Amino acid sequence: MAVLLETTLGDLVIDLYTEERPRACLNFLKLCKVKYYNYCLIYNVQRDFIIQTGDPMGTGRGGESIFCQLYGDQARFFEAEKVPRIKHKKKGTVSMVNNGNDQHGSQFLITTGENLDYLDGVHTVFGEVTEGMDVLKTINETFVDKDFIPYQDIRINHTVILDDPFEDPPGLSIPDRSPEPTKEQLDSGRIGADEEIDDLKGRSADEIEEVQAEKEAKTRAILLEMVGDLPDAEVKPPENVLFVCKLNPVTTDEDLEIIFSRFGPIKSCEVIRDWKTGESLCYAFIEFEKEEDCEKAYFKMDNVLIDDRRIHVDFSQSVAKIKWKGKGGRYTKDDFKDYEKERDKPSKLALKEKVKPKQDAKYDFVLDEDIEESQMSQSHSAKKQKKKKHHHSEDEEDDKRTKKSKDSDRKHEGERCKEKVKSEKKDRHRSRSRSQERDYTYSKQKDKYKEDFRIRDWDKKADRSRSPKKSKDKERSKYR
Repeated sequence: MAVLLETTLGDLVIDLYTEERPRACLNFLKLCKVKYYNYCLIYNVQRDFIIQTGDPMGTGRGGESIFCQLYGDQARFFEAEKVPRIKHKKKGTVSMVNNGNDQHGSQFLITTGENLDYLDGVHTVFGEVTEGMDVLKTINETFVDKDFIPYQDIRINHTVILDDPFEDPPGLSIPDRSPEPTKEQLDSGRIGADEEIDDLKGRSADEIEEVQAEKEAKTRAILLEMVGDLPDAEVKPPENVLFVCKLNPVTTDEDLEIIFSRFGPIKSCEVIRDWKTGESLCYAFIEFEKEEDCEKAYFKMDNVLIDDRRIHVDFSQSVAKIKWKGKGGRYTKDDFKDYEKERDKPSKLALKEKVKPKQDAKYDFVLDEDIEESQMSQSHSAKKQKKKKHHHSEDEEDDKRTKKSKDSDRKHEGERCKEKVKSEKKDRHRSRSRSQERDYTYSKQKDKYKEDFRIRDWDKKADRSRSPKKSKDKERSKYR
């Protein structure tokens, strides 16, 4: 159950959902069998969305079903099959196009995007592309106009049925070979499918070189824009700036300005120098105020002798002085465009000498109404200032109060800390004094005990040393 479509860009193989969509598949297969789709244009290509074909006239308004050939014009369209529901989820989904009344004819579409939910329920899915996805990709990327019609014709040249499960209905006339296309079919007003597009055909060698040089310049400009060296690929250098090269290293900015100023006023004249040594690099840029003066200098100063050197003059191709958001810049493309617009406008700044002096206010003519308005405005401004001062004073008072409260809190916290430290010191001192008293009483008791012990020993020794005679004499003397 498959069909091969031979297009001008390659072949596509479509597998059909014959069980889910029998009527749509029957219509499509029999139209292919009678060579109805031969030389049909692909007239609608919307990138990453759909490609549409199936109309022999190539307008998108024609086409008819196979039932029209069998049963007449009343059967030009047939009813859509909505059950079972098949969604447009993947690329290559093939659907019959709805004519607006939930009916189908011969036109069909192939999706080139994924998850196209808004097509579900409108167009009837009846198959999918299984081979030739690269061909589908090339058709998707073709160039089209604003109406999505390709500039060069893409056609279905031939259709081949690979497998047909349906029997041919009675009365169906099948041609022996593919019919020849008519002039109306081939005349689309576009580039033919077999025509070769050659831009260089009929041009001379010099013209071909110019075209190739322009293309190379465009590609380089695009690369420079991608890198960040150019604000825009289509940017043009200023036309009032001359590039002067082959200068003598002795030549200075003032010398060039004096020489070129005879053609017109000069905005700037700069000899490019080495940023390290300050020596001249023998080329310069001269910017004139008018483009006409720049053209005169270009035609008359080329190959002129200046300081024993033949100089070369050309229009500048540099855009170095244009500011944009490139490497380390601060400007965008829009800023660059605004800069181009405002470059030629006269500046709003002026010298002090050129500014008109203001008239003395004493001699101005003033009306009573103006005086009243000025007084009212002054009183209003004074009220505003008073309100501001009042609010300011209130804010200051609030700040002072908050500061005082913070200071008092800090003082209380400091006093509490000091009291804690003192109490801890007192407790330590008391404990130390108690321990010292205990040690002192213990030592005193020790000393007393030692002294008593010594006295007892001494008394014992003294008693032992005494003689019995002397003791008797002493007793006698007592009683005398």
